Amino acid sequence: MIHMKDVSKVYENGTVALDHVNVDIKKGEFVFVVGASGAGKSTFIKMLLREELPTSGDIVVNGFDIVHMKHEAVPYLRRGLGVIFQDYRLLPDKTVFENVAFAMQVIEAPRRLMQRSVNAVLDIVGLREKYKDFPSQLSGGEQQRVAIARAIVNDPSIVIADEPTGNLDPETSWGIMDIFQRINQSGTTIVMATHDKTIVDTMQRRVIAIENGSIVRDEAQGVYGYEA
Repeated sequence: MIHMKDVSKVYENGTVALDHVNVDIKKGEFVFVVGASGAGKSTFIKMLLREELPTSGDIVVNGFDIVHMKHEAVPYLRRGLGVIFQDYRLLPDKTVFENVAFAMQVIEAPRRLMQRSVNAVLDIVGLREKYKDFPSQLSGGEQQRVAIARAIVNDPSIVIADEPTGNLDPETSWGIMDIFQRINQSGTTIVMATHDKTIVDTMQRRVIAIENGSIVRDEAQGVYGYEA
């Protein structure tokens, strides 16, 4: 699903964000990416989305050659990816239903399929009854649930989450992680950058630790490994 070979990223100011990184992530894996702020996690995530290109090395995501693909092929790459951010990035003037449906409108999905799919994912995240609400009427946890629903409504093979529990209290965070676990159990690959030590240590999934742009640990049932 995800293959990085000898990937390095050096920015114009000389900052080395990634240094000869090699990673293979298989279908159905649940992977935590951990490390201190500035270690290279965000660059790692952006590479998967093709928001950044490596200075050297090769990256294949879901069968797409990230480095050599044509620009017009990028939307097709991203259709197979569900992306969730710490700050939700919901459209404030659209309802819960409309926010989730927007991801299907972008790919010009049929209206009947849109209705069925949006209702189905709102059921998964437990927000079917709030489909008419606007983001401002929701709690932070509910807004993140909407963001998850939007990310999975097109049935992506890979979900990429960047600090999805960063703004949430512990109880709400566990509710969000329960959703991620159910998504993963359905066969979806999940790659999650996080600083949440308790979640990583408790779940004991694969952990990739990045320090100064290099992978220093890659453990099948890993722990966070840093002070919270």
